[in-house]
Amino acid sequence: NHHNPIEPSATTAVWDGDRLTLYDATQGVTASQLTVAQLLGVPPSNVRVFARFVGGGFGCKAMIWPHVTLAALAARHVARPVKLALTREQMFSSCGHREEQEQRVELAAGRDGRLTALRHHKFSLTSPFDEWAEPSLGVAGMAYTIPNYAGVYRLARANTMTPTFTRGPGETSGMFALESAMDELAYLLDIDPVELRLRNHAEADPATGHPWSSDGARECYLRGAQRFGWHERDSRPGVRREGDWLIGTGMATAGYPAYLPTQPQRARARLYADGSAVVQSATQDVGTGTATVMTQVAADGLGIPVDRVRFDYGDTDLPNTSAAVGSAGAGMVSAAVHAAATALRDQLVSLAVADDGSPLHAADPGTLVVRDGRIALRRDPDIGETYQELLRRNFLTDADALGSWNPPSPASMPYGLMTFGAQFAEVAVDADLGIVRVRRLTGVFAPGRLLNAKTARSQVMGGMLWGLGQGLLEAALMDGRDGRWANASLGEYLVPVNADAPDVDVEFVEVEDKVVNPLGVKGCGEIGQVGVAAAIGNAVFHATGRRARELPIRVEHLL
Repeated sequence: NHHNPIEPSATTAVWDGDRLTLYDATQGVTASQLTVAQLLGVPPSNVRVFARFVGGGFGCKAMIWPHVTLAALAARHVARPVKLALTREQMFSSCGHREEQEQRVELAAGRDGRLTALRHHKFSLTSPFDEWAEPSLGVAGMAYTIPNYAGVYRLARANTMTPTFTRGPGETSGMFALESAMDELAYLLDIDPVELRLRNHAEADPATGHPWSSDGARECYLRGAQRFGWHERDSRPGVRREGDWLIGTGMATAGYPAYLPTQPQRARARLYADGSAVVQSATQDVGTGTATVMTQVAADGLGIPVDRVRFDYGDTDLPNTSAAVGSAGAGMVSAAVHAAATALRDQLVSLAVADDGSPLHAADPGTLVVRDGRIALRRDPDIGETYQELLRRNFLTDADALGSWNPPSPASMPYGLMTFGAQFAEVAVDADLGIVRVRRLTGVFAPGRLLNAKTARSQVMGGMLWGLGQGLLEAALMDGRDGRWANASLGEYLVPVNADAPDVDVEFVEVEDKVVNPLGVKGCGEIGQVGVAAAIGNAVFHATGRRARELPIRVEHLL
């Protein structure tokens, strides 16, 4: 699979003496700054990166590919600003792709469906100069309680570009293999596929025995089955028909690790005497609504209305955060913004308590609350004052605070970190032509706390539609005569369009997570795709009785 964000990768480089400014389409302004500085041999402080809006990233803009540094080198050589934008065709060869891979899965279970062993081998291709492999066995090795497990990666060098992170990296392909095998096992044992997964769900991290920081998988299975109408199905393959169409339903487990960054995450909050605030962090909005969500988090932490907050981002001169990858962006940036906002709020509360002229003088800070920009006693809200009154009386035009979140090392945490979900699909297959149409998709997920239900649903729905593309449409074909991709365009590399899009039903199960970060956010950018291709493949089997073992599932696999 290849990356096709609406905005192809592009960089504008501008030198001013020995200082470089980059306007880059990147998922991590700080990562771009540090990498380019290292490649050019200049101090990171001499490189400034802007990325206020990114027209889609999904992994291809997480790494620093050659065009970024080439733009900087060219600009320095000609002593003029240089813009370098990849063409759509160049996107197929210049910024990575989902690797080509083969997986072999063996499952063992008792007659009661309890799994006893899993052997999962993956073989994939990398470039002649890099060792890079998707972590396809991660969730597949942790989703179920299996006493005997062997997971093996094998890697071969080939004449291809280095693969890279592609939405739901590794887990989308690994779970297609495992969940197809689980569906096959369910039919062999005559056990409902949902029930089979409920019997084997890992209540703790199988690798360590540690409890999950939060779970919710069982609720996802049961709620998804209810919303989808799963238990109304006739489990026999090929028996439901509507005219020329064979109808089938399938389901699969979704899962994605809850990754923690390895560096401190920072933000700054400043409140002005007019009651407005600015919160700043060196993150970027890759289309997921980061600016909207962080405005909400800042307003909540400061105790002021959302329309009184502005969120500044997309600039490495602001307090640094890590790249927005692996569904970690919302959790790590919100932790920093929350820390900055609450630090500033506490600072202002302390100022009021110490101020002889404040109605809150000498009050216990623990008895105070802040709502709508007003500090007041919890037991008597009439006693208090606004931020504006406090600042003006103390002759302050503003007040600010820096907030930082230092994530713990996952190795030191006695918890497993995973986000769970369940996917359901209904397909119609033309009995004569083998054409597959997806008619319904249902997904239920447990990503911890939702900061914004609308943006979260949008992310998950996009991932589910991408899973449809992975399952039925997307494939890059190599021309063996010259080693080039034969269909390097959106005219020939097929992605889902509106005519392909089915009804998509999304629901969230909110589970409290006091471990993963201060606000309990696990992220949902990746998990929406995991499990979709498997659910579609299992639905195709239910419709036709034919098991697809290759993606995308094509007409010739079913005729």
